[in-house]
Amino acid sequence: MVERVDPFIGTEVTDLRARSGLAATWWWPKPQIGNTHPGASYPLGMVSACAYSGAYPTGYGRYDLSTEGVPTEMYHRQMASGFTHFQQSGTGAIRKYYNYFRVTPMLQPLDRLGELWELEDEAAEPGYYAATLSSGIRCEITVGPKSAVHRYTFPGHRDARVVVDASLGGLAIPHGATVPLRAHLETVAPRVAQGQIVVEGAPLAIHVECDNDAWRQMLWYDRRLMPGGTRLDFDHIRPTTLRPFGLMWAGPSEPGQTIELRFGFSLRGVEQARANLYRDCDEGPRSFAARRESTRRVWREELGRIEVAAPSADRETVLGTALYHSLLKPCLARGESPFWPADGPFAFDISTMWDIYRTQLPLLTLLRPARAVELAEALLFICEEEGNLPIGYRMSRGADQFFRQASALAHTFLADLCRLGLPGMDWNWALVHMHNDLRRMYGEDFLLRGETHPISHTLDLAFGYWCTATVAHHLGDRALVDEFTPLAAQWTAAFDTATGLVKDSTYYEGGKWNYSFRLLPDMAARIDLAGGDDAFVAMLDAFFGYGADPVVQPGVRPGREEMARGYQLNRFEGMNNEPDMDAPWAYHYAGRPDRTAEVVHAAVHQQFGTGRGGLPGNDDSGGLSSWYVWAALGLFPVAGQNLVLLGPPSFRDAAITVPGGTVEITTSGFVEPEPGGPVQYVRRVRRDGRELDRTWLTTGELHAGGLLEIELAATPGDWGTTPGSRPPSRPDPTEEVPT
Repeated sequence: MVERVDPFIGTEVTDLRARSGLAATWWWPKPQIGNTHPGASYPLGMVSACAYSGAYPTGYGRYDLSTEGVPTEMYHRQMASGFTHFQQSGTGAIRKYYNYFRVTPMLQPLDRLGELWELEDEAAEPGYYAATLSSGIRCEITVGPKSAVHRYTFPGHRDARVVVDASLGGLAIPHGATVPLRAHLETVAPRVAQGQIVVEGAPLAIHVECDNDAWRQMLWYDRRLMPGGTRLDFDHIRPTTLRPFGLMWAGPSEPGQTIELRFGFSLRGVEQARANLYRDCDEGPRSFAARRESTRRVWREELGRIEVAAPSADRETVLGTALYHSLLKPCLARGESPFWPADGPFAFDISTMWDIYRTQLPLLTLLRPARAVELAEALLFICEEEGNLPIGYRMSRGADQFFRQASALAHTFLADLCRLGLPGMDWNWALVHMHNDLRRMYGEDFLLRGETHPISHTLDLAFGYWCTATVAHHLGDRALVDEFTPLAAQWTAAFDTATGLVKDSTYYEGGKWNYSFRLLPDMAARIDLAGGDDAFVAMLDAFFGYGADPVVQPGVRPGREEMARGYQLNRFEGMNNEPDMDAPWAYHYAGRPDRTAEVVHAAVHQQFGTGRGGLPGNDDSGGLSSWYVWAALGLFPVAGQNLVLLGPPSFRDAAITVPGGTVEITTSGFVEPEPGGPVQYVRRVRRDGRELDRTWLTTGELHAGGLLEIELAATPGDWGTTPGSRPPSRPDPTEEVPT
């Protein structure tokens, strides 16, 4: 699978085939771009490295700030002023971002630092990025878990140089710069330097080595060299007093001469940064080739956990790249917390739980359960030290910057881990923090009034109590189960019984239709509230655009009236946004898995493609890509509920490496799908040779492995239509999934 990955997918404005059928009726409110970058990354690693233009939101690319419609251009070509470290992946407006320690190979004088060069001959694969600057310098980068290695190939020149700018961070858009508060740099030996900057409360240290002992090593300040200087110290930097500063190696180059720079990074000082470099790359002085191959092997192992039979190389590329994007974030950096003394798990770039809790975290739990437990422990450390289970968490102080999006999402993730019985968790510790977190922020109104606004938080908090009750049940705490169960039932307070939809309220990126079809534990009661199966299906049909005319998507810089007209459609947002990602599977609970198959078919085959414009919207730390991985395999996790729903796979055969062995998915009656082509429906499912008369598996069953044989046909049958075959509804959080 690693050979099929294209890290450039999602880096430019959406450029997919014209949509038809259902897909043409869906309306996209968020930016029509994946917001990904093609830089070198390590699976769930601390470090990424990529060409830097200052564009929104990753620092790579050509586009200006955009939160709606088609992004506007900052540049007409791919440009770069150097290569930076620490980029987000696929997210939207998360203020200024990292992009620290820009490295710039130059043939010009130092006072030309910051000039943009055109990028030519770009190449990328998992763990590796390369481009040639229009100055003629070939640039290559690879990374390890906590390190980066740069290799530059110079033309012949009397005074070539490699410049490290320690002052730059953030983006080149208005108010996008990140200013270091304090900084220290020093040369410690020939070819060796180290230093630390403190940005937004986070101390980021480097240990950097150059492999060329013939070049001069210097510090510089305000684009002027400091001959003989060995230290730079800044005790307090303000935006008004900041002047660029950094390190430089310079000397004559022969045609084709290569220079390597090796960086070790740490949030706990320069000594640990050096140790991280040597752990990742040995003691050098050269390590580019070895580090690139080692990272490629790791990616090969990670991406090899899913294999499919596909005659189309393009379809393999879409799936392989989606899996790749799903394994980039969060950044797991054990022993690196700069904020508390524990040497245990630490995580950042949780950007944000709202984006990843439905799809990416269940996929991580399936493919890498030990890393999922590590992330869960990191969340609990954050809660213990900072007072809440975060919705989002960056490499900076302040865990609650995204609280408006949702509440209690970590509870969903923790409940899944608890139901699976994964080793390594202290569930007494977890229960304390889950309970306390439910009483914060919107949780106070929920307890006092039985609901809270935005009304979507009422659904979040009720489900948070449901999830917490499952952990209390696991620990045998009957008193807490009895306390939490009626609170979990308060999800009904979010709904207007006259309309069958959630109540009028304010909503984060969406409207009440987008938030009305999430998969609740008691979907039978939810459907009754809407007026029964037929009424519920009719609402879903209207939401998904059955019988509706095609819509016009927002254009460049859409105005308020244009956006308001779109929102008034009350339409599915077509994988362009998060709130209704699980809505296609609501049909399962009303006995209409055929409708799920139609919606998912339209999304999988018309909303994703190859090329730089191959994503329909922000990838959001792999949340969107993980949706594709699940849906293309004919599966969907019901996060927090120990359920995986079944549907028609879009590949003839697939194999997934799971904790218990392998899940083999085989089909009969399969026809290679086409965009806009006919839908295939499930007629029959056998698991390990026995008839499966239901439309779901438990998460534990999926994790155990086994053989799924799926019979497909061009027309729907009665599979999943009878009440006994539908996914279970469980108002009691202690009830186990019937099998």
